[in-house]
Amino acid sequence: MSSTQEVSAEVMIESRGLSKFYGEFAATRDVSFQVPRGQVCAFLGPNGAGKSTTMKMLTGFLSPSSGEAMIAGFNIADNRLAASEKLGYLPENGPLYVEMTPESLLRYMGEVRGLQGAALAERMDWVSGKCSLAEVWRKPISKLSRGFRQRVGMAHALLHDPEVLILDEPTSGLDPNQVQGVRDLILELSKNKTILLSTHILQEVRAVCSRVVLINNGRVVFDGDTSELGASEVEMETAFREKTLMSA
Repeated sequence: MSSTQEVSAEVMIESRGLSKFYGEFAATRDVSFQVPRGQVCAFLGPNGAGKSTTMKMLTGFLSPSSGEAMIAGFNIADNRLAASEKLGYLPENGPLYVEMTPESLLRYMGEVRGLQGAALAERMDWVSGKCSLAEVWRKPISKLSRGFRQRVGMAHALLHDPEVLILDEPTSGLDPNQVQGVRDLILELSKNKTILLSTHILQEVRAVCSRVVLINNGRVVFDGDTSELGASEVEMETAFREKTLMSA
């Protein structure tokens, strides 16, 4: 195997100059970063900075105006199916089929991905337990709270046991106990998965992420170890404000 192939195999998420324009407005401009295998990387920025737009381009839900998105070495534009097999995506406030139950939704989604029989049953049991869905397993999603809907979305992202997870505000709408459960789950998953995590909660970043990519006004303004932003949450908040105000 060539050195280029070796590097490609180890870079599991790559944004290559991703830009998205709406007329003259630039939602993102030349966003570039890499996330290697096994890393949990925080993707931070103020509201409207371009985080969700970048994540949608990385997952193929939005076409870039320029640049490339790579998942596990596959160009998302050219190899969408191959990339999607490696990818689990939790969008912020992602749509769900609200007339279905968590059980029926996950069974349907698993079958769409080619899971059947015992393999599907095993994965459904696993995500139900990890996402604490037992008490609402056969309840219509339309009747579920925002927090439970978020957990159904997480279960969907994990169902096919992907190598790469892209999570947009995974603890949104959860109570403190549920938030801690998600953090514990992310730490457990980080042992064998690569994770890009968007959040506004700096305590969450300190708890689960080893690296931070900070975006503001559609551009990357910081890319480094979490410790480089500060040794405490207060220091991180100060650094966050300084770097986003400086680049405003």
